[in-house]
Amino acid sequence: MRKNKENKEKKNNKYDKGQIFVKVTAGVLAVLMVGGTAITLVYALM
Repeated sequence: MRKNKENKEKKNNKYDKGQIFVKVTAGVLAVLMVGGTAITLVYALM
């Protein structure tokens, strides 16, 4: 029973570097898209 608990804790605390990279990249792209849209609207209204 103790081994099962330790294995679950290790799985919960383990972060995949690839998964983190994908999430960071997606966040950066989302910010760029929102920023580009905002800038386009500002120029269109000028």
